[in-house]
Amino acid sequence: MFAQAMFALGGRVAFVTGGNGGIGLGFARGLAKAGAAVMLAARDAAKSAEAVAELRALGATADAVTCDVTDEASVNDAVAETVARLGRLDILVNNAGTNIRGRPESYATENWHAVLDTNLTSAMLCARAAHPHLKAGGVGRVINNGSMLSIFGMPLHIAYAASKGGIVQLTKSLATAWAADGITVNAVLPGWIDTALTRKARADMPQLDANVRARTPMGRWGDPADFEGIAAFLASDSARFITGTAIPVDGGFSVQG
Repeated sequence: MFAQAMFALGGRVAFVTGGNGGIGLGFARGLAKAGAAVMLAARDAAKSAEAVAELRALGATADAVTCDVTDEASVNDAVAETVARLGRLDILVNNAGTNIRGRPESYATENWHAVLDTNLTSAMLCARAAHPHLKAGGVGRVINNGSMLSIFGMPLHIAYAASKGGIVQLTKSLATAWAADGITVNAVLPGWIDTALTRKARADMPQLDANVRARTPMGRWGDPADFEGIAAFLASDSARFITGTAIPVDGGFSVQG
């Protein structure tokens, strides 16, 4: 009972971008299991409906709103709709993301903007829209989804790495700006996780699976379920004095020399 109380989120409301699959759904499950009501914000309404049904089967209050996180008006409307439907907003998870691989010397400008807008600018738009509600509730939490490429560089991931490095700096800046408002802001840095995005990468790069397993001390790919606990912890009162951090969830990948 004591452990449950430490991470209890009953009465709080979370807004999770890209929360209808992969790591985002892992975050959403963790928050739901801890008692938070969860609003999934994504473009694919059918996929969101499936995810909402899964969360409700856990006994959670869950709903979905269609949102294009690269569009300011869409973000503002989705946040307002969340508050209207669920009564408040306490937790923002900036998870939506994409990747378009390519060599930097031939990388298309439109691809650069597509990745930066989806991965980085969207986090700013959502944070800005959520801020007054997070402040009003008195227990505001922002969790930004970064990447191990917030730390490392890779030759085919120029835009993705730049966007995820930016997520860490955005996290630090928001943390210092909003600490006085009672809002904590932290980033999670996933390693190699088994998702639709990385399954496509493995199909494109047959050597990737063996390389990841060999480099990761735990010897496996991560699973979206590995993000349930970190979401509940960072959103809870147990993490109330933790802000501006970037926490790897990578099976030890980033500590290897």
